Amino acid sequence: MNKVPMTVVGADQLRKELEILKFDRRPKITEAIASARELGDLKENAEYHAAREEQGICEARIRDIEGKLSNAQIIDVTKIENTGRVIFGTTVAILNIETDAEVTYRIVGDDEADIKQNLISVNSPIARGLIGKNEGDEVGIATPGGITDYEILSVKYI
Repeated sequence: MNKVPMTVVGADQLRKELEILKFDRRPKITEAIASARELGDLKENAEYHAAREEQGICEARIRDIEGKLSNAQIIDVTKIENTGRVIFGTTVAILNIETDAEVTYRIVGDDEADIKQNLISVNSPIARGLIGKNEGDEVGIATPGGITDYEILSVKYI
């Protein structure tokens, strides 16, 4: 299977979620199933069925996280020399040449992407247009409204 790029922060967040699921949520679900079994007839026991459904969701999420972590290629850009080149994990400030709007994005893995926090997926059109470019370059990026020109103001390896 192909390795999937992930930042150190993203991997840590997944590990924390996995720990909570395995050592907090899973035992609580097991207790809920045991308590519901004591109530009697399982065919018409809504508490039992709800707890079993929650158990299935929890176990699926545990398998999902374990799979992602096993296929992760964790990249720590703070240990890479800053050459001014845009790579995975860098924080990039860009300027829309037409509107003079400035925005800063951090290029992260698919699972870490959150546009509200200016975290964009490495597979997004903006990130694909920026990867490999250097500080000071002008870049044309295909957007739904057509090609938009940006200038790369800064590239930080933080």
